[in-house]
Amino acid sequence: MGIDRAELLEKFSKFPLRSYTEAMAPAQEVSSRIFTLANVISVVRLMSIPVFLVLVINDELLTAFILLVAAVLTDFVDGMIARAMNQITRLGQFLDPFADRLFIAATVIALAIQDVVPWWFVVAVMLRDALLGVGGLVMSRYGAATLPVKWWGKVATFGMLFVLPLFFLGAVFESVGALTHAVAWALAVAVVVLYWMVGFSYLFDAIAVVRNAKHEEPKSSGSIIRSSKESDERNTQRV
Repeated sequence: MGIDRAELLEKFSKFPLRSYTEAMAPAQEVSSRIFTLANVISVVRLMSIPVFLVLVINDELLTAFILLVAAVLTDFVDGMIARAMNQITRLGQFLDPFADRLFIAATVIALAIQDVVPWWFVVAVMLRDALLGVGGLVMSRYGAATLPVKWWGKVATFGMLFVLPLFFLGAVFESVGALTHAVAWALAVAVVVLYWMVGFSYLFDAIAVVRNAKHEEPKSSGSIIRSSKESDERNTQRV
């Protein structure tokens, strides 16, 4: 018995096509809660930044290294907790990347203080985040929401959070410093390039959002003017 190909395609077209991850991962709502375990972990990570810098300035590098590793681990833990306990919040979506940016900045400054990395490396890392910060302020000026996180942005952040402790490891344990330093620099060059590529991608997205907002402003103002004129005409006709 022959099979009608058109009929078969029509039957399959009635089923929605979704990816495996979309089918298996239930959508989680983003709440406006403040006091959640994930947010508390992010706040603790933020509060540990000045402690980390004081330890570096006082040459207590082993303790600073342990604190740095703990902060990197909590960066993964708070996200896992938020998803597992359905505690994804708007505050957490801001706190988590904000804590990442500040800890990365603090770590590169600490490495420069200890003469592990040159100051141009500090500028290369921090200037990118500064540009993104300016882009975020411009977007908020037009009432735009934050940009969605890109997967390669997560890869760049993970790479940075892996490379910086590797630099620190060589400063703490000088016996392995030559090896870790060489590996860290090889990875750092690639990570910084990816870091900037992602930064430009976010910046172009922000520019596109601002342009769209500017194009929509005249349309909305024009519709308001037209509606006001129409209402005036109706009132005149009634009189």
